[in-house]
Amino acid sequence: MSDIRKRYFVRLFGRILVFIICLWVCFVRPEWFAVLDGTNFFKQFTPFHLLWLIWAADMFLQLVPIKNKVALGSQKLFKNRFRPIVEKINYKALRDYLVFTTKAAYKVFLIWGALIALLGILYFTGIINKIWLFMISVLFYVCDLICVLIWCPFRLIMKNKCCTTCRIFNWDHLMMFSPLIFIGGFYSVSLVLLAIAAWLVWEVCIMIYPERFWEMTNAALKCSECTDKLCTQYCQKLRK
Repeated sequence: MSDIRKRYFVRLFGRILVFIICLWVCFVRPEWFAVLDGTNFFKQFTPFHLLWLIWAADMFLQLVPIKNKVALGSQKLFKNRFRPIVEKINYKALRDYLVFTTKAAYKVFLIWGALIALLGILYFTGIINKIWLFMISVLFYVCDLICVLIWCPFRLIMKNKCCTTCRIFNWDHLMMFSPLIFIGGFYSVSLVLLAIAAWLVWEVCIMIYPERFWEMTNAALKCSECTDKLCTQYCQKLRK
């Protein structure tokens, strides 16, 4: 097992622990959720401030080039992770790849949007409240790494072979925090805005530097060059 994969499993267990603690808070310390209201973020410290810092730091790391500590799939938008192929680039094939993956990506976007709209309906009709919207985001926080390490349903739409080559790898925080859109207040709005910023940087880089996102133009994304081995479906040749 690669160091990155080990590190991500530790992170997964940490996220599961966060979910369990937040669930405990729902029943034992529900007053802590007052931090979600208005400007209460600045009025009293709660353990949720630590969680906010962790989430904000995670998104910041998606906006700066980092080596070794962060998976290549999340960092392939940056020049320092780009290893251009020696052969001449087939720009028609690159464009076709970009069009195909973008169409698939926005199918995911529409499906996710429909799910979030459903949550909005449940919230505004009083079936769920702010606390449960927050808990759904924490659940998505756990599911994010389950998708990376165990099984990802979005591969059925994206048709990507692994997370390293995934077109929507850095959509994670936007999807994770989208239930918070309905809550309002500094805590939720700040996380949503940071997630949108990370998503926009990713999307703009795909449009400007598409060659960094395809294994036929970026040698670093090829199975034979993989060092992360994050997912369970990396090239079978590497197992022999």
